[in-house]
Amino acid sequence: MYRVMSALLVCLAAVTPAFSQVKTTKQQIMFYTSGWKGPRFQDGRPKIPDDLLKRALDVSIEDVWDYLHERGYKCQFEAGWQALHIARPFAGRALTSQYMPMRPDMAQAIAIEGKAEGRLGDTNSWPINELQPGDVYVADGFGKIVEGTLIGSNLGSGIAAHTRAGFIFDAGIRDQEENRKIPDLNGFYRGYDPSAWADMILTSINSPVRIGRAIVLPGDLVLAKTDGVIFIPAILAEDAISSAEFTNLQDAFNFQLNRAGENGAEFEGGWTARKYDAFAKWIDAHPEKLKMPKAEFDTLLAKKQHEKAD
Repeated sequence: MYRVMSALLVCLAAVTPAFSQVKTTKQQIMFYTSGWKGPRFQDGRPKIPDDLLKRALDVSIEDVWDYLHERGYKCQFEAGWQALHIARPFAGRALTSQYMPMRPDMAQAIAIEGKAEGRLGDTNSWPINELQPGDVYVADGFGKIVEGTLIGSNLGSGIAAHTRAGFIFDAGIRDQEENRKIPDLNGFYRGYDPSAWADMILTSINSPVRIGRAIVLPGDLVLAKTDGVIFIPAILAEDAISSAEFTNLQDAFNFQLNRAGENGAEFEGGWTARKYDAFAKWIDAHPEKLKMPKAEFDTLLAKKQHEKAD
């Protein structure tokens, strides 16, 4: 058996892979995200606009969750995190990776592939080198915390330098205190432990991954807030954020009516055509409340008014 394995590894070492086994190909990413019609990164991931990442920070997870759930996306949220800065929200485009428990023959094959591709360091550093500004590094580390610490402070500083955003790890981290001091870095993870990363192996970069009860594709819009993380499919990101912004504006108007005692018993809404007209006038009087373009707001308002008319 040893001779068979040795012969296999010699063959692997002698041939540079025609395509990577660890890094998902551009064609595979485009297959999974074929509905995306906008720009893409060189690796094939959808390139959600920077302004949408900024707008996402001001919406609630519930409003985005409602939008996605209504369209059949029922496995996009996960809670139960620790964080470097739990009260500081962040958003970005997902670059995914998957880790599995160590298996020597698999690890040897992956190491040979990495050498052929000119990769440096342990495999937990490989995804970091792929990160682009505005990315969020999303890693499935099968929930391992003790010796599942995917980064310490050196790799944390590498993430910050590449993305100026953060990471979501279904795994642990070490050097928590030092990582908290790194500028432009936030991260959600399952737990802290002082142990070093051990007995784990990177098996994929930019493949679909599972994070708790959520599924994540490369290029998804990742929104991390105090109470959890939601992964928004790129094809729905703009509409999901616009819908959540519209709902937020409706709530702000409705809260004002409740405070003034002008809502009667309709504390949660009672959205009639007349109320939508009053809402439109309120927005005209407070244009600073709009995050989306006014034309986009008008389109959403007209749709709501039409639904009430029907």
